Amino acid sequence: MKNVTIRIPAALREFAGGMAEVELQAVTAGTALEKLSERFPLLSQRIVDQDGAVRTYVNIFVGETNIRDSSGLETRLADGDIVTIIPAVAGGLQ
Repeated sequence: MKNVTIRIPAALREFAGGMAEVELQAVTAGTALEKLSERFPLLSQRIVDQDGAVRTYVNIFVGETNIRDSSGLETRLADGDIVTIIPAVAGGLQ
């Protein structure tokens, strides 16, 4: 297992007990999200759907790489990696 840090965006921190970062051990992005889900089920519902797939309006980065451009949830993690959750921001001119 690798020690990784998951960064929680401000918009989702209320579902993670107010935490900005969570440290855990995982070998893939998917296992990291599973462990995050075990600790914060309400947060998980906003990141993945009922089938465990990352919601279309959420991006997960390992370092600077979006997991959608890598191996998805099977993206391998290295010790010390930072996993960042970035929800899409809606809005614009009316």
